[in-house]
Amino acid sequence: MAIATISPLDWLVIGFYLFGLISFSLYLSRKQHSRADYYVGGRSIGAWPIAISTMATQCSTNSILGAPAFVAFSAGGGLIWLQYELAVPLAMLAIMIFLLPVFRAMNLVSVYEYLERRFDLKTRLVLSGLFQFLRAFATSVTIYSIALVVELITGTTFLISVLILGAITLVYDVFGGVKGVVYSDVLQMGILVVVLLMLFVILVGELGGLTGIFNGIPQERLQTLDFSHHGLGDGETFAFWPMLIGGFFLYVSYYGCDQSQVQRELCAANIHESKKSLFLNGLLRFPLVLLYCLIGVGLGSYAASHPEFIQQLPAEGGTPNYNVAVPLYMLQVLPMGLVGLALVALFAAAMSSLDSVINSLSASTMEDFVRRLSSNAWSDETELWISRVVTLCWGSLAVVFSFYVGDIADSVLVAINKIGSLINGPVLGVFVLGVFTRRCNGLGAVCGLCLGFVTNVLCWLYLPNVSWLWWNVIGLIVCMLGGYLISIFAGCRQQRGEPFTVQLDWLNWRGRYGILVLYTLGIVGVLALL
Repeated sequence: MAIATISPLDWLVIGFYLFGLISFSLYLSRKQHSRADYYVGGRSIGAWPIAISTMATQCSTNSILGAPAFVAFSAGGGLIWLQYELAVPLAMLAIMIFLLPVFRAMNLVSVYEYLERRFDLKTRLVLSGLFQFLRAFATSVTIYSIALVVELITGTTFLISVLILGAITLVYDVFGGVKGVVYSDVLQMGILVVVLLMLFVILVGELGGLTGIFNGIPQERLQTLDFSHHGLGDGETFAFWPMLIGGFFLYVSYYGCDQSQVQRELCAANIHESKKSLFLNGLLRFPLVLLYCLIGVGLGSYAASHPEFIQQLPAEGGTPNYNVAVPLYMLQVLPMGLVGLALVALFAAAMSSLDSVINSLSASTMEDFVRRLSSNAWSDETELWISRVVTLCWGSLAVVFSFYVGDIADSVLVAINKIGSLINGPVLGVFVLGVFTRRCNGLGAVCGLCLGFVTNVLCWLYLPNVSWLWWNVIGLIVCMLGGYLISIFAGCRQQRGEPFTVQLDWLNWRGRYGILVLYTLGIVGVLALL
């Protein structure tokens, strides 16, 4: 049952938007002549579109709906969520200095190709296969969870909801390639920001200004910094230090070692544009997250003065589904036409998360398995069409699997960040061993990866009071120590490529490096003032 009736005008707005996406992707397909055009856009995409696209992938529907619900309604929730953003600028800085120069110098399409050049083919295939398994599973769960929200909002069936999200995303992904992903993300981010700003302005006006918003919510939900806990056994997950230190390694691993993120960094014309995209992402992400968290504060205040609002939320097991609070408020306060635009914003947040993952799954499959293990010499045109077929296969599998994750989706969605933290540290450890050590070999790297993962699983099972954010640090350390020692004891030294030299590029980038450090301190200052 839908929470409101969607007018024909709103459906027309949604249909026009979806038709425009498909038409744009077909236009871009005419300019593709090789797999390089398809996967890295001919390395000609500007820094601003790459930065906005990367940010759009992070700003998923789960974030747009879940973060305000956490701030406004969840037990133990509030603006403490903003501590997630402390490590982002520092992570961008580390990637710009230590990882990006290596990947750009090798002219990669798949980031896992580096591991073969440094270690061996086995290491490349293990990391690429692991990425594909985890991302395909997470994508299916994402489609399922978002389709449920669309079904609830619009009153369409689950099948139609999946087709709207999955099939449309798949069509423009298959034909548009990475340029279709990036430029559609830019459009979708623009729509999303406009809608979020409209909602915030409406909330501010309805509740009597910013003072009314902050006075209408319990004061404990306005706490933004927690220096009194450490997360190492005190049961406090979202304390300052685990979110800063653990979050730093989480983001370095995700933005620097995950194909879905690194692929876009490789689309720029040169390393300076790639660095600029990371720099911009480090600056732009916090204001966006702050915006939708402040909407959460506004919704909490609105619900306190309008008790009937909570009663209008659909119940699950007798408990209101707070994740629908944002779309419910949209439907109540926006006029016809703008409701359609608001729903387009929710679709946009979903699609911007799905399109990049499907394209990166295709890229890693094509580069690490199909081309690497095939003895055939294909023309550029043949490789392009094979790339599109691989994209179609991955997208179709994700859509099909989304119908079979219903029994586990709720628990997985709650634990999805934990699951990522089980492997983020070990994956980063493999790349660090490759970049900074001479004696580590492929056997040691893979064994270190396994040791780090098993250690984190044991922490989950037997150390429940340790914040899962620390797993990113623990897994990294165990992977590096275990991998290095095993490489020494195995006695089969393997070194590939030239030893890595840190590319500070100090003269051109020292100002922007300093800005990222100061920006982090500025975020802490902003959080202290809220």
